Amino acid sequence: MISTNEFRSGARVELESGPFVIVDYQHVKPGKGGSFVRTKLKNLRTGNVLERTFRTGEVLPEPDVDEKDLQFLYVQGEDYHFMETSTYEQLSFNRNQLSDSYDLLKEGMSLTVLIYKGEPLSAVLPNFIELKIVGTDPGIKGDTASGGTKPATVETGATVKVPLYLEEGDIIRIDTRTRTYVERVK
Repeated sequence: MISTNEFRSGARVELESGPFVIVDYQHVKPGKGGSFVRTKLKNLRTGNVLERTFRTGEVLPEPDVDEKDLQFLYVQGEDYHFMETSTYEQLSFNRNQLSDSYDLLKEGMSLTVLIYKGEPLSAVLPNFIELKIVGTDPGIKGDTASGGTKPATVETGATVKVPLYLEEGDIIRIDTRTRTYVERVK
C-alpha cells in the first residue's frame, strides 16, 4: 500500500482500471478545507494519461508488477523470444505486447520487461544502444555535421534521422528514449 504522502514521480499505484505510474504530483493546501494531492497518472497498459485528485492520507494499493531482466534471442513471425537471465526460462511475447521500441531490439541485447499478471506492459531498453547503418542515401562531398538530416535504416530495421555525412556501414549510438541519433562510434 502507498499513501498519498509517499507519492513520487515514477511510483506505481493500482486503480480500478489497472496499473498506473505517477507522472506528476502536487500537494495542495488551500486556505480553507483539507489538503489534497493533484496527480497525473499514466496507464501502464494503454499509455493514456489521467488526471486525478486524492485526499491527503488516502491509501492506494501498489500493483503486482514484476521487473524481469531478459535477453532478446530472436524473432519468429510476430513473436519475440526472450530468455530470463536468472532462470534461463524462455518467454515469448507478441509484437503488440511490447512497447514501441520493438524495432530497436538486437539479438543478445539485455533489457528489462515490466510484467503485470503474466502480461508484459513495456520493454525498457538500455538508454543508449549501438547499431550499424544498413541503408541510407550516400553522403555528398561538402555535407557538414551541422547541416540537415536524412533517414537511415539500421540493422534492426528501425529508421532514424542521421546527419548527411553518415554512410552505410557506419556504427551509430542511438538514444532509445527519444529514438534519436547521438554520435558516430569509431
